[in-house]
Amino acid sequence: MQNTPKGLRLQIGIFGRRNVGKSSLLNALTRQQVSIVSDVAGTTTDPVEKPMELLPVGPVLFIDTAGIDDTGSLGKMRVNKTKKVFDRTDVAVIVTSAGEWGKFENEMIAKFAELKTPAIVVLNKTDIEKPSLALRRKLDSLKIPYVETVAKDGKGISEFRDILIKNAPEEFISGKSIIGDLLPPGSMAVLVVPIDLEAPKGRLILPQVQTIRDILDNDSYCMVVKERELRNALERMKRPPNIVVTDSQAFLKVAADTPDNIPLTSFSILFARFKGDLDTFVEGAMAIENLKPGDKILMAEACSHHPIGEDIGRIKIPRWLTQYVGGKLDFEHTQGCDFPDNIKKYKLIVHCGGCTFNRRLLLSRILRCREAGVPITNYGIAIAYSLGILERALSPFPGASEIYRKDK
Repeated sequence: MQNTPKGLRLQIGIFGRRNVGKSSLLNALTRQQVSIVSDVAGTTTDPVEKPMELLPVGPVLFIDTAGIDDTGSLGKMRVNKTKKVFDRTDVAVIVTSAGEWGKFENEMIAKFAELKTPAIVVLNKTDIEKPSLALRRKLDSLKIPYVETVAKDGKGISEFRDILIKNAPEEFISGKSIIGDLLPPGSMAVLVVPIDLEAPKGRLILPQVQTIRDILDNDSYCMVVKERELRNALERMKRPPNIVVTDSQAFLKVAADTPDNIPLTSFSILFARFKGDLDTFVEGAMAIENLKPGDKILMAEACSHHPIGEDIGRIKIPRWLTQYVGGKLDFEHTQGCDFPDNIKKYKLIVHCGGCTFNRRLLLSRILRCREAGVPITNYGIAIAYSLGILERALSPFPGASEIYRKDK
C-alpha cells in the first residue's frame, strides 16, 4: 500500500490559520509524529505529506500546510505554497480553534465551494473554548460537516475519521477504471509499448503498468508488444483482440498495422478519461484547426523528468503541430505543480496524461481553462488530431466520437 503512486491516492489537505492545531490533528490521526508541533505560530513551512491507508477508502495522502494567515514576505511565500495545494485537494479539512471564525475561514469555504471540493471543518481546542451556537448553525446551513476535537489529546479523532470516510468522493470508494469498463471479463487487449530512449531502463512507464493492472483487476488479459512486432502478433492470433492500445508516439504505424474492425486508442487518451475529462479534451483539440503561426501554446507536463532525445512534449508534439499549422508556433513549457497564473495569453494548452497527478488537480486546471476561455487538450488527443487519425483513436468512446464528428 505504501508503494501506491501519489496520483492514485485520495489527497486530503489540512488548512487553517497558524497555531490552530493542524499538525497535532495529523499526528493524532496517523498516530505518528509526522509534523513538528510547537506553540510558536508558523512552525509548518512547506507542505508536509504523509501517505497512509484509510479503510475502506484505501490509500490516501494527507497534506499538512502552512498557516493561511501567515505574514511578512516569507509568510506570503508560505501562503502561496499552501494555496497551490488547493487545486489538488480531493477533500479539504479546515481546522480552526473552536472560538475563532472569520475572514480566512469564510474565504477557504468559498474557494472550495468554487472548486466543488468537499470540505470538513474541525473545531479544535474545545477544551479551551466551545464553538458558539451561531457557528454551528452557520455550518449546518451551509451543509458542511464538522467535528469537535482536542487533537493534542486524541479526543474526537475517531469521529473525524468517520466523517472523512463518509465525505470521500464516490470514485475512491467504488473505484474508477482505466480500461476495464471497455473490456468484458475474459477479453484480450494488445498493448503496444515502444522501447526508446525515454523508456525507463528495466521497467515500463507508469501509465502502461497501471493499465496492465487494471486489465487484470477486471478479469481480462493482455499481450504486450513493441510496435515492430504488432502486425506479426495480430496475424498469429486465432481471434482478434477486443482493443489495441498504443503509446501515442507510435500512432501512425500502429494504426496502419491494426485492422479497421479492431478498436484502437492510446494510453494517453485512456488517461485523458481516467484523470481528466475526455469530452473537454476532444473539444479543446478542435482549436488546433484555428491555430496560426506565432500563436502561444502551453505544453504542461505533470512529472519533472529530465528531457532527453526526441522528448514527446518538447520536440515531437511541437513538431507535429507546427507541421499541421504550416508555420512556427510559440511554445512554452511547465512541469510538475507549476502552472501559470495568467493563461489567457495561450491559444491552446496541451496537457500530458497526468499519470502522476490526482484527478482533482487535473480537473482544477480544466476548470481554470474553462473560466478563462482557453481550450485545453491532451497529448494523445493532440497527436491523433495532428496526424489525422483522431476519429479512429476515439472509436472505443462513442460519446467523445460524437463530439468530434459534430465539431468537425
